[in-house]
Amino acid sequence: MQSRSFDRSACSFTRAVGAEISGDSVRRITEGWGQQVEQARAAEVEQVFALGHGGDTDSAAVVEKVCPLGERGNLSTDGHLIPIRGEGWKEVKLSVISAVEVRAVDDASPSGGRRDASGVHLYAHSCQAGLWDADTMGQYQYVEGLRRGLESCQHLSSVNDAAAWIERITAENYPQAVQIVDWSHAVGHLWSVAQAVFGVGDPRSQGWVDVQKEVLWQGQAVQVSQAIGALPSSAQEVTAAQGYFEGHQDQMHYDRYRAAGYPIGSGTVESGGKNYVQYRLKRPGRGWDRDKAQSMLAALSEMHSDRFNYAWEHFAQPTNLR
Repeated sequence: MQSRSFDRSACSFTRAVGAEISGDSVRRITEGWGQQVEQARAAEVEQVFALGHGGDTDSAAVVEKVCPLGERGNLSTDGHLIPIRGEGWKEVKLSVISAVEVRAVDDASPSGGRRDASGVHLYAHSCQAGLWDADTMGQYQYVEGLRRGLESCQHLSSVNDAAAWIERITAENYPQAVQIVDWSHAVGHLWSVAQAVFGVGDPRSQGWVDVQKEVLWQGQAVQVSQAIGALPSSAQEVTAAQGYFEGHQDQMHYDRYRAAGYPIGSGTVESGGKNYVQYRLKRPGRGWDRDKAQSMLAALSEMHSDRFNYAWEHFAQPTNLR
């Protein structure tokens, strides 16, 4: 599943154990197992939501707890495009849940070269990925959250790129979560403004961005919005960014987040999207059939949630899958 193709997987198997297997056999085994995983997780979601949404005792009891988070956790969600045969490019929605360890709160200037400035470590990741609409993604996200014990997490954050559908389903599932706009995405908007106003490569762009990053680092998104509005430009990038910072000011209190030990980056879900969703499924050619892509996504979700061995042993009994 981690190779770029089934043929490569077959070659790796042959080199490792000395036995021959065809790429087509690897495909049948992998997709067949993934289909059973997909059926199992769909049945689990259906059972949970038949009992009602809201973290009540009955619905939580349906899902076996696996590596519960404890005191601190983070939930990040994103979308990544893959080619689907006969449909074109379609979005895979992915949620990653992680345990959070506070190592040290680093209050250094963001212009000093430090990227991981929140002083936290995210680990013990689990995920759910599928070709779903936002509401269906919300259901799978919720059930994975029950599996990891998000409803009991004392300090729960959700770092995302400010997409409206992500904010909505996260708030519906886990209203206690502190929603945070990913720092890198916010800085990216600053660069869009600077390059629209001063031009790409102009030294004034770097200087303007550095000043605004310092302001944003202290949680002053309104001041950043005002600074953008004061620029002598009506470019679309400038207007959009002004509204972006003003509209998300309640999710950009980076000074408070650092002090509270919350992460400010959504690298877990972005890395997951690139390193296993797109790496395996964004391939040249005609693309994947929808059902087979969904099966692969189910299988990859278990593999990258450190549940592969358990799931593989139970693939013949999909109703027992947790």
